[in-house]
Amino acid sequence: MEEEKRSDKFSGKRSFTFGAYGGVDRFPCCDEDRTQSNRSDTLDVLDSPVSETKPFLSVSSNQRVNELFEIIEKLQGSRIDEQRCEFPLPLKSQLLKMGGKLPLILPPKSGGYWMDPPLEKLVDLSPASPHSSLDPERYGIMERDGDAKIYRKFFCARYHHTFTSVDPCLGPLVLSVCLEEDNKRLRVILRSPFITMCSFHFFRHKIQSSMKDCSLHGVFSLSLFHNFPSAVELAKMLCENVMVTQFEVVSYLKAPELITTFDEHRVSPNFKFGVLYQKEGQITEEDILGNNEESEEFQEFLSILGETIQLQGFAGFRGGLDVCHGQTGSHAVFTTFHRRQVMFHVATKLPFTDGDPQQLQRKRHIGNDIVALVYQEGETPFISDVISSHFLHCFLVVRRVRREEEQVYQVSDQWFELTMTVVCSKVCVTAREDVPPFGPLLPDPPIFTDSSSLREFLLTKLINAEISCYKAERFSSLELRTRSSLLEGLQSELTTCSRYMMGEHSLSAPSEGSRGVSESGGGFIENFKRAIRVRSHSFDTLGVPKRIGGIVTQKPKVG
Repeated sequence: MEEEKRSDKFSGKRSFTFGAYGGVDRFPCCDEDRTQSNRSDTLDVLDSPVSETKPFLSVSSNQRVNELFEIIEKLQGSRIDEQRCEFPLPLKSQLLKMGGKLPLILPPKSGGYWMDPPLEKLVDLSPASPHSSLDPERYGIMERDGDAKIYRKFFCARYHHTFTSVDPCLGPLVLSVCLEEDNKRLRVILRSPFITMCSFHFFRHKIQSSMKDCSLHGVFSLSLFHNFPSAVELAKMLCENVMVTQFEVVSYLKAPELITTFDEHRVSPNFKFGVLYQKEGQITEEDILGNNEESEEFQEFLSILGETIQLQGFAGFRGGLDVCHGQTGSHAVFTTFHRRQVMFHVATKLPFTDGDPQQLQRKRHIGNDIVALVYQEGETPFISDVISSHFLHCFLVVRRVRREEEQVYQVSDQWFELTMTVVCSKVCVTAREDVPPFGPLLPDPPIFTDSSSLREFLLTKLINAEISCYKAERFSSLELRTRSSLLEGLQSELTTCSRYMMGEHSLSAPSEGSRGVSESGGGFIENFKRAIRVRSHSFDTLGVPKRIGGIVTQKPKVG
């Protein structure tokens, strides 16, 4: 009977995920070298239904499993406590002394976030001040990678060659060379994981040279060379740290398709953003994620963002939502904006789990978004770090306010002044301190009276916010590793397939399912997962030792 109660207690905790949103997924262990059989026994217990029993487990094994669940329970309790945000009372009292209403956003006590407009400007903002906004036609969407489409634009339609090699210092290299006979010049692109760490030698006769992360693009006049340059010479003209002595020619017929996909893997027309609903008096993550009811005011705001669609059978960009089995709710908000598809993860439309104060079903999606939109009802400020997540770097907060406007009109020969109360929307932005500023600029004051202007501003600001967040330290370092893994897979596949086409039939061409670089782009998280798959396939191709069941196996190296 006691065992059944313990099983029921643990079954309620098995819906939690560990190590995802700032959680810890390491557990203390006295013996790091325990046998593989003990690990397998523990995993069997975790993966099996709770009602099943394992008679072959020893008493010590059962004890270890019970201790593991107790540790998990403690970790979950500590995670909830860590995510509780205290209202910064000194700051609140200071604002109350200054007079006026509380702002839309309050910075955390620990700092680390910037705000636009700044807090002192928001306190002094008068709701009756004149309204001046930017022309929506001047709103511009930032480019994620302006040089990503150079290969498609200048190489794919012309006769060109691609070469590969592995540099002892720089790693895998992929070089593309195109001869533009009409202009009598050579256009070259060199791709490498670590070009940003090199020093560069720029020739005074070089017509054009630009660096974008890990690729170099240069254009050289043919008059610079007495003889036609080799691939090694062209590579060293772009980067003096290249140490290879020769390149291999790529003869694989699908190489342009793979190279184009790699160059444009960061360019995606799809975006996903979180939408949080904050009511009066809600200052914690649990309160905000626990909202289920949508007011008419909030529904009207969602209609400005996009159209409420039924997820079942939806054929557009789904943003990670389930469109087959209804596991992520029945409806969502979706829109198209300047040839881009945008899916909103609305917290109130995601599944609600009774007994789960963290609402991990909702945080699973919103916590993995990079930018979120917060709609406030009431005058309770949003604290910048109230949502605990490694991914969320920026919040746009919108609050509906009422302001008085004076209008002058004429009746016969007399002029009259009429004071009217107008409902409008106030906007504020906050982001982590390592996120660069991004446009469009907020109007002064940050108030919108027209719903179409508000929609144009918010969607442009959201897209630019995500692109700007990629430059933050956490994402930039992760993107560098992702691109390095994808490039490693690209170089390996181009080399293997070219050798296979040249007659080395001892090699087997990679299957279509293993070519991660040829898959369609789907955003930052999808690219990172794809890089892991490509890296695993690349290790298999290059003969890197693998550990299977505690035994290290060595595959023969190709070529």
